[in-house]
Amino acid sequence: MKRPIQQTTLTIAALILSTAFFQFTPAIAQAIRPQDAWKQVYEKIPDLPLENQYVNRETKKVDPNNTLVSRMIRYHQYVKGRPINYRLDWKMTLGDYLGINEPIIDSDYPGSNNLRKNPLDRDRAVVNRLTLKQRNTLVQTLVNLFSPTSDQPTAPVSRPQLPPTIPDRPIQPSGAQLLKP
Repeated sequence: MKRPIQQTTLTIAALILSTAFFQFTPAIAQAIRPQDAWKQVYEKIPDLPLENQYVNRETKKVDPNNTLVSRMIRYHQYVKGRPINYRLDWKMTLGDYLGINEPIIDSDYPGSNNLRKNPLDRDRAVVNRLTLKQRNTLVQTLVNLFSPTSDQPTAPVSRPQLPPTIPDRPIQPSGAQLLKP
């Protein structure tokens, strides 16, 4: 069954474009889940304040897993929708906490809906008290956790296969070529 030339041309163009897209899309292999990353951050930076003294509204108990870093990761990834593997994006998030980038909306901040007291003000104060070196260490630790390194396996990049050969067909005149004498 013969396909019209226009459909074949569109199919080839779609394959070329999709191949180019998949070829240049970075493969991000997350060695750690975002909801578990905070534990490793505190292992690598033990002097970083936990800020996990807040009481859960439902259980009426202190939620020890609801830490400054866990809230920061949730704010960064889910509230702001920023990628978790780029240093600049983490710097922007720190800028939000420091009040020099985008404002943080109290009601959108992680913990505001499930903790008795919104932790945003204290979290901002803690981040403001960190030294430049501590902030840079925090950012670099987060980037290292979420970015693949050469010794970590990366996800394979799928590339669509092109058809083995494009059948030879005579080029048929179309459009303005039909008007030529």
